[in-house]
Amino acid sequence: MNNRSSRIVGGIVALTILTAVATVSIVAARGAGPSAQATSGGISLDAGPRLVARSTASGSDGRLISVSAGDPAGKRTVSSLSCARVYAAGGTGLCLRIDSGLTTYQLVVLDAHLKTIREIPLVGVPNRARVSPSGRMVAWTVFVAGDSYNGGRFSTRVGILDTHTQELIPTLEDWAVTKAGQPYRAHDLNFWGVTFAPDDRHFYATMSTAGHRYLVMGDMATHRLQALMDNVECPSLSPDGTRIAFKSAHGGDPAHGWRLSVLDLATHKVTPLAETRSVDDQAAWIDTRTVAYAISRGRGQADVWTVPADGTGTPRILIPDAESPAALGTSTPEAR
Repeated sequence: MNNRSSRIVGGIVALTILTAVATVSIVAARGAGPSAQATSGGISLDAGPRLVARSTASGSDGRLISVSAGDPAGKRTVSSLSCARVYAAGGTGLCLRIDSGLTTYQLVVLDAHLKTIREIPLVGVPNRARVSPSGRMVAWTVFVAGDSYNGGRFSTRVGILDTHTQELIPTLEDWAVTKAGQPYRAHDLNFWGVTFAPDDRHFYATMSTAGHRYLVMGDMATHRLQALMDNVECPSLSPDGTRIAFKSAHGGDPAHGWRLSVLDLATHKVTPLAETRSVDDQAAWIDTRTVAYAISRGRGQADVWTVPADGTGTPRILIPDAESPAALGTSTPEAR
């Protein structure tokens, strides 16, 4: 097969896979009424002892739900809002959802009462969503296909929006990158999994290049990125700003699965957590001592689990039939 034919076949395969992912996302994002152990009603994103997540339960698939931090496995309130990915903090919500049509998406910025503040079209399939602790900054990641530098396979795009100034960053690929103290340029840069610092200026993300995945720190003021550490994916900054929960590929190869760990930013000490199953998710901090994450258990089904951030304890289910968790209160009690 010649190079031109290889590229065409690769593009067709990538498009087929992307369409399949979109179809699964669409099916998962559509719901039809609340689940049996749920009540319909208004959901507030204001700070408080509650968690929000995306339901994967039968009858409420894709709906935004709210549960009590004291009893997260108990009765849930189900909203009418459907999202493929969701996150909330500081009274701001971010919903990545289906737009009109079968394979198009949009991001929706929400206020504390789920009123739409802004809508932006998305090119690609939603993958990650994050909001800064203050609620000012929102970020998202989507899968796209067909980049020439990537052999027609999947690539990722990160977007960032400042909800105060309305500054929109559609991609990080044109930002200046520093690696090992030197300017770094490459045609294969991919970024995903943003997490914001409390100052609303700095953030962390994953950068992929030359077969490696790096933790990078970004600066909204200078539009610069600095590579900090190899084999760190989907970072999540702790509420006190001192640690990052992340997933790392076993042996540096994602084909072998991922291990959930915590990085101390001051000492660079890495602590593997007690969760030994492969975690393909961006963890969320429930409080300064606990992280939560989704574990899939079949097509369109998942549960939110929790584990101590110091490497002790054992994993426990936090919210059954759910994913994309976010804690709305900084003093949220730990899951029992």
